[in-house]
Amino acid sequence: MNALARVANLIGGANGALLALGRGIGAACLMLMLAAILAQVWFRYVIGTALAWPEEAARFLMLWSACLMAPTALRSGGFVAIDMLRALLPARLSALIGLALMGLMAAVLIVAVRIGWSEVTGLGGRFATDSLRVPASLDLSHWVKVPRAAMMASMLAGGVMMLVVTLELALRALVSIGGAEGMLAPITTSAPEGQGE
Repeated sequence: MNALARVANLIGGANGALLALGRGIGAACLMLMLAAILAQVWFRYVIGTALAWPEEAARFLMLWSACLMAPTALRSGGFVAIDMLRALLPARLSALIGLALMGLMAAVLIVAVRIGWSEVTGLGGRFATDSLRVPASLDLSHWVKVPRAAMMASMLAGGVMMLVVTLELALRALVSIGGAEGMLAPITTSAPEGQGE
């Protein structure tokens, strides 16, 4: 159990750093999404001329923010769960059921990662977005459409991050089943008081 706890703590430390970065980038995406939506409202309803790019930009940023923040929710227990049955069972049996559910979740996430990979590298990833453009040169004289693969890479990144979090949680469950939960470092996030602990 000592080695398993050390591996879980090592993965947990890496997850903590990676997920903090993901939360920061996800928060920036949310702020940019809000700015794009407000720009569209201003131009459409105040000026009377709708812009082509804000809706697509908001969708792009929403996908990235959700996929970067979902692993933190998973790791800190922030997803909705019905755990009435597990609460009624003995602790070890409940942990075994939780471990089985994590195995099922890992299988689903592997499929999601494969879909994300095929969207990024396959035929669909070779197309570009309709109206979202980025500068192709520093002098801003030439702009190119954003590849659709850049949007779909969010699913790949989020799936991989959630898969690694699931691995950490499964290892933590195994250590707990073995009775050595005292060797595990606590999971900490920057969640509000009383949440994610």
